[in-house]
Amino acid sequence: MEKKEPSVRKAALIWRFLKGSKAMFVMSMLMAAVAALADMITPQIIRAAVDNAIGGNEPTFGPAVMKLVNSVGGFAYLGQHLWIMALAVLAVAVVKVLSQYGFLVFNTRASETLAKTMRDTLYTHIERLPFSWHMKNHTGDIIQRCTSDIDTTRNFVAGQMTNLFRILILVVLSMIFMFSMNGLLALIALIPMPLIVLYSFSFHNKIGSGFKECDEAEGRLSAMAQENLTGVRVVRAFGRERYERDRFEKHNEEYTGLWVRLAKVMSRFWSTSDVLSGVQIMLVVVFGVVFCLRGEMTPGEYIAFISYNSLLVWPIRQLGRMISDMSKAGVAVDRIGYIIESEIEKDCENALTPDMTGDIAFEHVNFAYDGCPQMLHDITFTMKAGTTLGILGGTGSGKSTLMLLLDRLYDLPADSGRITIGGVDVASISREHLRKNIGIVLQEPFLFSRTLKENLSITDEKLTLTDIREAARAACLDETIEGFTKGYETFVGERGVTLSGGQKQRAAIARMLTQHTPIMIFDDSLSAVDAETDAKIRKALEKRFGSASIILISHRITTLSKADQIIVLDRGRIAEMGTPQELQKAGGLYQRIYEIQSLSAEEVDA
Repeated sequence: MEKKEPSVRKAALIWRFLKGSKAMFVMSMLMAAVAALADMITPQIIRAAVDNAIGGNEPTFGPAVMKLVNSVGGFAYLGQHLWIMALAVLAVAVVKVLSQYGFLVFNTRASETLAKTMRDTLYTHIERLPFSWHMKNHTGDIIQRCTSDIDTTRNFVAGQMTNLFRILILVVLSMIFMFSMNGLLALIALIPMPLIVLYSFSFHNKIGSGFKECDEAEGRLSAMAQENLTGVRVVRAFGRERYERDRFEKHNEEYTGLWVRLAKVMSRFWSTSDVLSGVQIMLVVVFGVVFCLRGEMTPGEYIAFISYNSLLVWPIRQLGRMISDMSKAGVAVDRIGYIIESEIEKDCENALTPDMTGDIAFEHVNFAYDGCPQMLHDITFTMKAGTTLGILGGTGSGKSTLMLLLDRLYDLPADSGRITIGGVDVASISREHLRKNIGIVLQEPFLFSRTLKENLSITDEKLTLTDIREAARAACLDETIEGFTKGYETFVGERGVTLSGGQKQRAAIARMLTQHTPIMIFDDSLSAVDAETDAKIRKALEKRFGSASIILISHRITTLSKADQIIVLDRGRIAEMGTPQELQKAGGLYQRIYEIQSLSAEEVDA
């Protein structure tokens, strides 16, 4: 597929976000156009009052205007009743006020609708991005793209793009009226304009690159703040407040310095633009007076010319602001586009929804994370349906990776083996169906800032308190929750910070058990509970879910002692495989770990 030019790609992305707000933006531009036309009419009324109604000069207006003037008695009559012309100015002013009010109403509604559409689109897209994408991108930076960058884009579209139509009308009509009154003075007024425009465009890239640096620095600062606030207990536990504060201040100083540098660029831009605009106004005023003294312009024309010139200078100066905001918006849209253009998880064509109660088989599976050495090497085993599989191995041996591949949080590359459930390749199974039938408790349990009841029922909103308590009892958590003052309505802090490590693990287990899935994975999820609670949970699972296929990943031999089969991983390879009894007598890695853990228990007893 042909790659689009950056400007075309940005425009297409903004057009996509405008869904639902286009009509309101069109209405706001029409209101802006009416206000611009009102600005054009007022100087002509003043000119007519000075030159024709008061000065008695021969009118040079078109037939339509003369017909209107004659209908109220002509310029002689208007000269004796100037209040009529004052009333006309007031009527035009009322039209302008009403049109500006309509512009603000439509523009504000369109602006907020645009921001809402962008937020909804980004959030929906981010939820569907692969697990690997989230591992490569900082949460703080993603949040900054979804907040600050959206505001920057929204402000440009609502504040500058909608004014473009009004600016075009002001420039075109101002020049028409100015040339009709005095062509030479109009040319003099135009002399500085190309310089202002070229000067504005020369700063476009400088402003854009400066804002990009500031935006990226803000993303890093947001990521650091988010990380430190989340891990505040660790920072305090190790007395690292000063270190983290100094680290934050260093990045904050860098961020501030970038904005100061950009402000200097903007100051040079605006000050030079103001000087050029001032020179243009001075030329018009001086030469206009000269032409009036020579009789080449009437006083009314001079007053109207000055009014049109002021209307002309504002859009030209506004062009500088538009270019500045365009540079910022271009960077913001690029950063938003990075998220939108990231490939979401997709099922293969005609994805299957098979029965998930069959055998689980890994066939010659090899896998490596992006940019990392190979993690898994020729993993081959079969787990019979309804049995319990234990996986034992050292840190980094690939235990969790096996489960991430089974649940398709990472996809297995082509020619890297295959994983099947009931003989069906998981790559051909619908992700939604697969994950609904695989309950997984991850190594690091995550709880949301909600009540315990809401956290445990997150898998299904229709769950009753009875269902939740049944799952909590199986996880040996019900008695603990009942001991809380508010019971299941107890509010859990961010990431479950108000609970102990064991309580968080048991809450995560209870949450998974509410699914009643045919496949259950416990990824070292009993490491923070004591041995007695560990045994109770395993006994409850065996009693309640005897027909489910259960995968236990653990460093604790006692946790795996009741498994039907155990796989011992060593550096991404299967070192041993068999029943607990077979491995205990095999004289391999499992036996050594068993002896070490048994020895530790004897020493504790002694």
